Amino acid sequence: MSKTIVMTAPITGELADLADFTCSLATTAASVTRSYFRKPIDVIQKMDKSPVTIADRECEARIREMITERYPGHGILGEEHGFEGAELSDIWVIDPIDGTKSFISGLPLYGTLLAYTRGNDVCIGAISMPELDEFWIGVRGEGCFFNGAPCRTSGCQSLEEAILMTTSVEYFSPENRDKYAALREKSRIRRYGGDCYIYAMVASGWADLAVETGLQTYDYMALVPVIEEAGGFITDWSGNRPDLNSDGTIVAAATKELHQQALEILGR
Repeated sequence: MSKTIVMTAPITGELADLADFTCSLATTAASVTRSYFRKPIDVIQKMDKSPVTIADRECEARIREMITERYPGHGILGEEHGFEGAELSDIWVIDPIDGTKSFISGLPLYGTLLAYTRGNDVCIGAISMPELDEFWIGVRGEGCFFNGAPCRTSGCQSLEEAILMTTSVEYFSPENRDKYAALREKSRIRRYGGDCYIYAMVASGWADLAVETGLQTYDYMALVPVIEEAGGFITDWSGNRPDLNSDGTIVAAATKELHQQALEILGR
């Protein structure tokens, strides 16, 4: 990622200013996380036994400051500092470091997730991968852009031809692990690891299907516009479009046909 993320895509609608601001948030987030990456820092175990670092907390704090200054009437939901303004219509959803385990392990496959929602409908989503110089943003009605250029999902319509991705099978319950195993056996190629990056791969057409469970709101909201505006389909395992109160199961597919085939296995 360059020192300043510049969105050169022709966003001219009502969401243009918000989309530009999202890019500015990603730029700031990248400057914070990069300053700590592969440096000796303390790792704290949260109540849910997941790790957190000063990089996570400082990154989210900086993003919150920018949002509050620019849009004081907007709410903010973040992984590290909670929910402020839950009663408001306009809400930003932040995951400062999606893939903290990768971050503390020195792996560059961590990202920052940013989403803007209005009336519980997600309008803008961004996936920023600071160490890879890669940035995706999906804007409702405007398309999905990778480093400023339009990107599209693949045209894969068959599970037997699909490249399937998930972060780790250890995150699945026994029941869901069996469902995933049935899906895995029908797919052509399986790859593991990557957290939010696997959805970026679906949006850009390199992978065809991403499946996970146990996600929190800040893990999945930004993914929705990225996948949808790239031409793909993303729902929970019951086929419902994700919103602020979804159950944390996610299936993202390149095409409607592939998505339906996955749901027939995952939703049964």
